[in-house]
Amino acid sequence: MTSTDNHYYIVTENSEYLQHIKTGHICYINDFKYKSELRRCKSPSKLQVIPMDSQTSLGYEINMSCLTALSAEEAELLLALPDDAERLKWFREGATLKTAQGLTKGTPVIVQDGGEELRGIIRYIGRLTKPKYPDPLSGTFFGIELQGTDKGRGNTNGTYQYKALFSCSKDCGIFAPFSRVRPLVPSSLSPSVPEASLSPLTVGDKVTYFVTDTCRYGMVLGIEEGGGEQFVRISTETDENGKTGGEVTVPLECVVKGEVPAEPQGMDIDTPLAEPNTDDLHRGLSVDSLVEVTLASGNSYGIIRWIGTHGGPGKILAGLELEEDCGVSDGTLKGTRYFSCPPKRALFVKLSSLRPDSRFQVNDSEEMPKQEDPEREMEHSTGRLETVPPISTEQVNQILTGRMKGIQGHCNSCYMDAALFSLFSCSSVLDSMLFKSTAPQDAPIQNTLLHDIVNPLRSKGFVEGRHIMKLRQQLQKHGYSHSFTTDEKDPEEFLIVIMHHILALDPLLKLSAHGKVQESYCYQIFLDQNHSLVLPTVQQLLEHSFHSAGLKLAEVPSCLILQMPRFGKKFKMFDKIIPSLELDITDLLSEGPQQCILCGRMAVEQCTDCFKDPVFSQTGFKVFCKECSSQVHSHPQRLSHQPAALDVPKGYLSHSRHHTQMTRDKLELFAVLCIETSHYVSFIKYGPNSEDWIFFDSMADRQGERDGFNIPEVLNCPEVGAYLEMSPAELANQVPRDMKGVAKRLFCDAYMYLYQSTSMCLYR
Repeated sequence: MTSTDNHYYIVTENSEYLQHIKTGHICYINDFKYKSELRRCKSPSKLQVIPMDSQTSLGYEINMSCLTALSAEEAELLLALPDDAERLKWFREGATLKTAQGLTKGTPVIVQDGGEELRGIIRYIGRLTKPKYPDPLSGTFFGIELQGTDKGRGNTNGTYQYKALFSCSKDCGIFAPFSRVRPLVPSSLSPSVPEASLSPLTVGDKVTYFVTDTCRYGMVLGIEEGGGEQFVRISTETDENGKTGGEVTVPLECVVKGEVPAEPQGMDIDTPLAEPNTDDLHRGLSVDSLVEVTLASGNSYGIIRWIGTHGGPGKILAGLELEEDCGVSDGTLKGTRYFSCPPKRALFVKLSSLRPDSRFQVNDSEEMPKQEDPEREMEHSTGRLETVPPISTEQVNQILTGRMKGIQGHCNSCYMDAALFSLFSCSSVLDSMLFKSTAPQDAPIQNTLLHDIVNPLRSKGFVEGRHIMKLRQQLQKHGYSHSFTTDEKDPEEFLIVIMHHILALDPLLKLSAHGKVQESYCYQIFLDQNHSLVLPTVQQLLEHSFHSAGLKLAEVPSCLILQMPRFGKKFKMFDKIIPSLELDITDLLSEGPQQCILCGRMAVEQCTDCFKDPVFSQTGFKVFCKECSSQVHSHPQRLSHQPAALDVPKGYLSHSRHHTQMTRDKLELFAVLCIETSHYVSFIKYGPNSEDWIFFDSMADRQGERDGFNIPEVLNCPEVGAYLEMSPAELANQVPRDMKGVAKRLFCDAYMYLYQSTSMCLYR
C-alpha cells in the first residue's frame, strides 16, 4: 500500500466514546473507502479511520470535528516525534512543520542536540525504519552532517542500525526530527542545492558545481580548509562573474563529482517564460508526448510535462521529466516552478531538440510484431463488440508460450503487465469489467483494455508495448497519477484505479466485523505477533489473519485478491509460502453452518485458544461439534480453554448428528504475482494437472537500450508441481538458490495471490 492510497488525519479533540485514541494520534482511511463514504454522504459527520500503531487494520468511527486532515508528508514528519502530545504541540505551532516541508538535501541548518545548537548540512531526508506492519507510513527524519567546529559532536557516521543512509566521518552525523531542525538562514530554503558526492574528490576530477541555481562544469585543482569548512578550487571555462577562463572557489557541498546535463547552450532564460502555445508544436509533439533527446552522455528518454514560448516566435521550450536522474532540477527554472517531478529528473530544452521516443517506433527487426491490419483498426474505431474467451488448457502451448509472448514491457510497466496477464490470459472471472456500461469519459479506457490488450492477448498470445503505454497515458490523463507513464506502481494501486475509479466495479470483497460490513477490492493479510507459523500455506495465513482481526466473509467472493504479509519490495515475513491450490472459505463465512474440523458433522462451538495449540496448526478454523469439543477440551493442557457457542442458523441444529457431509465453499487459485528486486512477474495455474503452470516475464530480454523494445516470454514451469507435491518438511529443506527452474520465485517472492469462484466464471 502506498502513501497516496490513503487520507491522513491527526486527532485534535478527544472523542467521547474512544478514550484510548488520544489527541495528537495519527489515523488514516483508504482512498476508495473514503470516496465510498462521500458517495453516501457529501459531508459525513464521521469517518471510519484506522489508528497508526494499532497492529490491526480495523477502523473506528470518529467525528469529523475531532479530526484535521494531513498530507502524507506532514504525517510522516509528525510520526518522527516520540508521542502524541509532541505531535499535537508541533502541529498546532504550524510554522516549523511548514518550514520542514521546504527543507532539501544540501540545506545548511541548525540542529538542537542535548540543549546545544549545532551547525550542519542536511545529507538525508527519509525513514530510519520500515513502517511497522500494517501501517503505511513511518517517521521522516533528517540526517545531518555537522560542520566546522561542531564536527565530532554527533553520534553517527550516517549509519542507522547497520544501514548506511549517508556518509560522514565518525561522530559527525545526527538524525533528528523536524522539531529540532531549522534552516541556518531563511533564504536557504529556496535554492535546491544538491548533496555533495559521497566519493572523495581528488585533483583532476571533472565536477559539476552550482552557483545559485545555475550548474557549471570544471576540474578540481585542490581542496582547501577555511573557517572550519572545506572549499573546492576549480578550473572552469566560465567563472562566477561570467568571464571566460580562470578559477573559482566554492563550498564542498555545492560540488558534485562527474557531469550532469546543464541547460542547453545559448538558452537565454533572463526573461519569463510564456504560457504554453500549442499552435507551433514541433513534429506533432505536445504535453505528455514520449520523447528522446541527445545529451553529452548519450540518448535520454522522458515525457514532456510543459511547453512554453520564450523570446518571441520560434523559441519554444519544453520541460521534460526524464526516466533517470540525469536532469538538473525538480521542475523549477530560475526559481519558478513549471511542473513537479523527483529531484534531478527535470530538464528544459528547445522543443526542436526533441524527437519522438524511438523505442515506440516500428522498426524492421523480424522479432518486432507488425501493426494490426486496417480492418482491425476500423473495428476498434466503430466500437463493435468482440468477445474472445480466455486461453483454454489445450491452447496454452499453442498460443501463449514462447518468446515474444504475453505482454511487452517497457519503462517500469511490469506491475501492470503482470497484473493484466494474471487476470485475463486464462481466466474470465473479471470479464464483466470489459463489458459493463461505463461513463462516456471512461469508455476509451475500457475500449483500450478490451480491444488492444485482452483480445490480442487471448487471440494471438501477445500484446505490444505501445498498447500498454496507451493505457498508461489514458490513466495519467485522467489525473490519477502524473507518473503513470514513467514510474513503477503497486499492482493493487493500478487494480483499484481500474476497477473502482474507472469502471465502477462492485467491490469484490465484503467483510463482516463487529456487525458491520466493510467493502474492498483486495485483502491485505496481517498476523498478530503470537503466531507460530514457520512455513505457512495461504489457507493458514488467511485463517490466522481473519481470526486476529475478528473478520468473517459476508458472502462468497467471485474473485479474492490476497496480498501477502510483507512490506514493499524487500521485507518478507516468511522465507517461503506454500500456495494453496484450493482455498476453503466455508468456516470464514459469517452465515451458514460450519463443519467440525475433526468428524465433519455440524460445528456448534469454536475455540480461539486452540489457534495457539500445535496439534491444530494444520487444520482449518477451530470449530467443533459438541462431542468433539468435549473430547478435545478434556485434555489437561486444554482445560483452561474457553469454547464459545457458534451462531447456528435455525433449521440446521436438529439434523447435525446425521449430517456427516456438508458442502464446502472453495475458491481455486488461478494466478500469483511475485516481486524480486523491484520487478514483477506472474505464475498462472491454467489446468487441472500438477504440472499445468506457466511463468510470465514482460521483460525477459531487456533490449530496450539497444534495439528499442523488450522481449517478453512465457515459459512452461512443470517443476512447480513437483515442489507442491513435497511434504512441508521436504519443502522447508529446499535451498532457494538450488530450486529448479523458476520455482524459487513462486515460493519465495509471492506478493499477491488471485483466487476465483469457478461457478462465477463466464467460460469454464
